[in-house]
Amino acid sequence: MKLYTKTGDKGQTSLVGGRVDKNDVRVEAYGTIDEANSVIGWAMTLLQDEKFRDIYEELQRIQHELFDCGGDLAIVGEKMPYKVKADMVTFLEERIDAYIQQAPPLERFILPGGSPQAAALHMARTVTRRAERCVVALMKQQQTNEVVLQYMNRLSDYLFAIARVVNARLHVKDVEYERSAIVFRDKNEKKGESE
Repeated sequence: MKLYTKTGDKGQTSLVGGRVDKNDVRVEAYGTIDEANSVIGWAMTLLQDEKFRDIYEELQRIQHELFDCGGDLAIVGEKMPYKVKADMVTFLEERIDAYIQQAPPLERFILPGGSPQAAALHMARTVTRRAERCVVALMKQQQTNEVVLQYMNRLSDYLFAIARVVNARLHVKDVEYERSAIVFRDKNEKKGESE
């Protein structure tokens, strides 16, 4: 098998159901998901310590699911079963809820960083957010699997949550944005205020 095919030398690429320009909104969406996957892979190289085994294994699962996201977005006008399903979104939500309990309470915006591991996860989060925006742009123009958008949205929240947990496990404090008002409140506290 040759690594190069020369079929894209005129600026087009093949999708399931046709060929498009390489700067097509669909290619931009799944290409940016690939970027997010790559940054996650880099972050994983910093998370090989035993104390991060749970996070590392989840990120490996997520890398496979991001390939599924890209595969679903590469389908044009074909009636094929999508791979990305609602239960994948639910898994991320469950993990976010669990990890929130493992980090210090959050009141203000924080700066991306702390430890090198958390900084890498924040970088993955911001690329994931960009991928999410690309999927939104795609959905405004063409039909695609809408669950991919939900998945990308939850994934960025998940990456934020685990970046904070990684800092907590390393005993590194998150740095609060110094001009931030209190923006995150406990739901029970809010409820008490409104009653």
